[in-house]
Amino acid sequence: MLARLLRTYLRPYVRPLSAVVLLQLVGTMASLYLPSLNADIIDKGIAQGDTGYILRTGGWMLLVSAVQIACAIVAVYFGARTAMGFGRDLRAAIFQRVGAFSAREVALFGAPSLITRNTNDVQQVQMLVVMTCTMFVAAPIMCVGGVIMALREDVGLSWLMLVSVPALALAVGLIVRRMVPQFRLMQTRIDAVNRVLREQITGARVVRAFVREPYETERFGVANADLTATALRAGRLMVLIFPTVMLVLNASSVAVLWFGAFRVDAGQIQIGALTAFLNYLMQILMSVMMATFMLMMVPRAAVCAERVVEVLDTESSVTPAAEPVTDLRARAELELRDVRFQYPGAEEPVLRDISFRAEAGRTTAIIGSTGAGKTTLLSLVPRLFDVTGGALLVDGVDVRELDPDLLWSRIGLVPQRPYLFSGTVASNLRYGKPDATDDELWTCLEIAQARDFVEEMPGGLEAPIAQGGTNVSGGQRQRLAIARAVLRRPEIYLFDDSFSALDLSTDARLRAALRPVTAHSAVVIVAQRVSTIVDADQIIVLEDGAIVGVGRHSDLLDTCPTYAEIVESQLTADVAA
Repeated sequence: MLARLLRTYLRPYVRPLSAVVLLQLVGTMASLYLPSLNADIIDKGIAQGDTGYILRTGGWMLLVSAVQIACAIVAVYFGARTAMGFGRDLRAAIFQRVGAFSAREVALFGAPSLITRNTNDVQQVQMLVVMTCTMFVAAPIMCVGGVIMALREDVGLSWLMLVSVPALALAVGLIVRRMVPQFRLMQTRIDAVNRVLREQITGARVVRAFVREPYETERFGVANADLTATALRAGRLMVLIFPTVMLVLNASSVAVLWFGAFRVDAGQIQIGALTAFLNYLMQILMSVMMATFMLMMVPRAAVCAERVVEVLDTESSVTPAAEPVTDLRARAELELRDVRFQYPGAEEPVLRDISFRAEAGRTTAIIGSTGAGKTTLLSLVPRLFDVTGGALLVDGVDVRELDPDLLWSRIGLVPQRPYLFSGTVASNLRYGKPDATDDELWTCLEIAQARDFVEEMPGGLEAPIAQGGTNVSGGQRQRLAIARAVLRRPEIYLFDDSFSALDLSTDARLRAALRPVTAHSAVVIVAQRVSTIVDADQIIVLEDGAIVGVGRHSDLLDTCPTYAEIVESQLTADVAA
C-alpha cells in the first residue's frame, strides 16, 4: 500500500525527485572523495614534509567540501518542497473522497478516524518522503561507494565489512520487525482518544447536567493510558536501535585499528590509507544507520498508508449517473414510487412501499413515532442514501439519474440537527446564496423570526458563530438554518423536525411568514408536534416504516388510529402541563 501510494502521488514530482537523486549522488561522491584526499595529505604530504602538496590538496578538500555542502542544501530544498506538495495533494484527495461519501461511508469510518487519517496518518507518510529525499537516497550511494573506495585503500581489511554490516542490518531488522504491530495499534489508539475527546467536547453540557465528569475523566484516562502503553512499547523497541548501531560502530572502529596496526607494522598499508579505510568503514556504517532510521519510520508510515488507501479505495454507495441529466423543467414536484430502503446487513427494511407526491404550493407533512423512518425518508431526497427499491423522482426524473449539483440546487434542506460553521452569521447564511446582499440576509432572517436576536448580537450580521453554533441556543440555530434555506429559494423545501426547539407562538409566526415565500415550492415537513402540521395540505402517517394514513388533519382523526393516538397523547400532555 505504501509503495502504491507513493508511486501514485509522487508521479507529478518526477523532475524535482530526479534533481534530488542527482544532487545527492554528486554530494555523496564528494563526501567519499574526502577521506582519499586526507590519506594523500598524510602519506604524501605530512610523511614527506611536502608543505606545498598539503596546501594544494587541502585546497581541493575545501572545494570538494563546498560542492558537497551546496548539493546537500539544494537537495534538501527540493526534497522538502516535494514532500510538502505530496502531503498537500494527498490531503486534498482524501478530503474530496470523504466529501463524496454518503452517510453510510461516513458512519462506517467514523468522523474521528477520518480526521486522524487526513492529519496524523498523512503526516507520517509525508515525513517518510522528507527523510527519503534527505537521507535514504544518499544511504545506498554512500554504502556502495564506501565499499568501492575502501577496497581501493586495502583489500586485506575488507573482511571486517563482511562482518559488521550484516551484523548491524540483522540486529536492526529484528527490532523493526517487532515494532510494526505496535505502530499499527498506535494509530487505532489515536483514533480512540480523538473519538472520546470529540464526544466529551460536543456533549459537555450533557456531561455536566448529569454530573458525569468523573466517569468521562475515567473513560478518557483509559483511552489515554492505552495509547501511552502502546507508545511506550514502541518507544522501548525504538531506543534499542541507536545503542545497537553505536555498539557495532565502535566495535568496528576498534577492530580496524587493531588489525590495521598489524598490517601497518608489516608494511602492507600506510597510516594514511588505514585512516581512509577507517573513515570509509564509518561512512558505510553511517549509511546503514541512516537506512536504519528510515526503517524505523517505514513501519509506521506503512500502517498509515494502509489507512489512507482504505479511505481512497472506498467508493461511495451513492454514485452519479454515467450520463446524468443536467437540465430540468421547473415543476417543483417530488414523487416517491414504492420506495424501499434497507441498511446493509439489516434483517428488515427501514422503509417499505412508500408512495406519495409533494407538489408546488402544497405542504406535505410526515409524522410518526420515534424510529418510524421519517428522517431516513427525507435523507433519500438529497441522496444522503440511495433507495434500495422503487424510485424517488424530482420534477419527473429519478434522482439517481440527475447531476448531483443540479439535484442539490433544487433542494433546501434544514436537517434535524442544524449545523452552523465557525464564522459569522452572514457567512453561515451565505452558504445558501454566496452573492446575497445584506438586505437579502435581513429579509430571510425576518422570515425565519431570527432578526430580533441577530440585531441584539454584537456586530449583527458579522456576529461571530462558534463551530457547530454552540454559542447560540437550539432555537436560534434552527431559525438561522431555516433562514439559510430560505435564502436559497429552492423548488423543494425539506424541514426535518426543524421547528421542535421553537415555542408555539414563534412556530406559528414562522410558518405564517413562510407561506408566501414557499407558495411556488413543494414543502415537506417532518414533525413530532401536531400543532406544526395541523394546517398541512397532506399528512403522511408512518408506522414501522410503512404508510398507515394519508390525508388532512380532520380526515385522519377519523380514519387513522395511529394519528388519532398521537394527537390524543399530545393533547393529554398539554392538559397535564
